[in-house]
Amino acid sequence: MTYKARHDFPGVIHHLSTRGNDRQLIYLLEVDRDEFLAILAKVVERYGWIVLAYCLMGNHYHLVVETPEANLAAGMRYLNGRYALRFNRRHGRSNHLFGMRYHEQFVARDSHLRESIRYVLLNPVRAGLSSRAGDWPWSSYAATAGFVEPPEFLATATALGLFDERASHARGRFIEFVADGLNDALTARRAA
Repeated sequence: MTYKARHDFPGVIHHLSTRGNDRQLIYLLEVDRDEFLAILAKVVERYGWIVLAYCLMGNHYHLVVETPEANLAAGMRYLNGRYALRFNRRHGRSNHLFGMRYHEQFVARDSHLRESIRYVLLNPVRAGLSSRAGDWPWSSYAATAGFVEPPEFLATATALGLFDERASHARGRFIEFVADGLNDALTARRAA
């Protein structure tokens, strides 16, 4: 079987996602989501990734990350492999947790990057799981918006720098930018 080529070279920004095998749930308990985020923190420490946004859904997840080194495949193997092993152990399962290989999309800087972050953070709205990005507890939205303490691995300053160079204005512009996409997300949900 041939696979699509990856953008695995230094300094690339990726929109990544992985879905459960046969669209099954990959998080059954809150502790599963906590475990996933702890493993993601280890990936950041081990591989030097810069996490700009994340969203953990029920049967998949989304990440927007920059890889300063060409180590996307190694980091994803660690993240998905370690998480699947722990999930299966916790729930008395065997076999594959994830379906096909992870999906990766190259993200150009600036406007495409901002749109990718907004897409990830509004995913729960499009799926009908929340009415606003801030209502979903398993994304980086609240931390980036300054409503909760960010996890150490989340590069909130880098993400906010996309919206304004002045820190005093960046959060407000980030919140406004995500909110501006809310109508499109709700329209997509009604059309589904």
